[in-house]
Amino acid sequence: MSNPRVIKKYPNRRLYDTEESRYITLADIKDLVMNKVDFEVIDKKSGEDITRTILLQVISEQEQHGDAIMTEDFLAQIIRAYGSVVPDFMARYLEQSMSFFMKQQKFLQGQVKSVVGTDPISAMAELTQKNIARLQSLQEEMLKGFSSDSDTSSAGNDADSSGDHKRTG
Repeated sequence: MSNPRVIKKYPNRRLYDTEESRYITLADIKDLVMNKVDFEVIDKKSGEDITRTILLQVISEQEQHGDAIMTEDFLAQIIRAYGSVVPDFMARYLEQSMSFFMKQQKFLQGQVKSVVGTDPISAMAELTQKNIARLQSLQEEMLKGFSSDSDTSSAGNDADSSGDHKRTG
């Protein structure tokens, strides 16, 4: 098993990825989490592991600027739990609950896929693309119809006016 990627946090609050030799942002940390990259964040000055603190910052950013999933009531209940519940019990409970939720979500997606025959998200994307293509085709046909109508009516007007000249002349 390989060692986790080391991210160093400097006193100026910048994060430095030692593997890629570049400064990174909280968005980059989120990408590491999403890609299941094992990492740890070390405070450069104290040598302390501050991974949890940085992960909490990522969650805070997501809650403020993304799609929030934690209500104010939920957050207040967590704060209250710090003084009234055994921390290890609460941590295990929340971790197991989230793990169960993620497993259920995958299971339901699998069930829908087995009924529908495809991944529901892929199916929606494909359906959307087909609908866009149909709308574009319809729009093109309508435009062709309008341009051929105007060509026919202007050609008809020319024929009428030339026919009038033949009768009178």
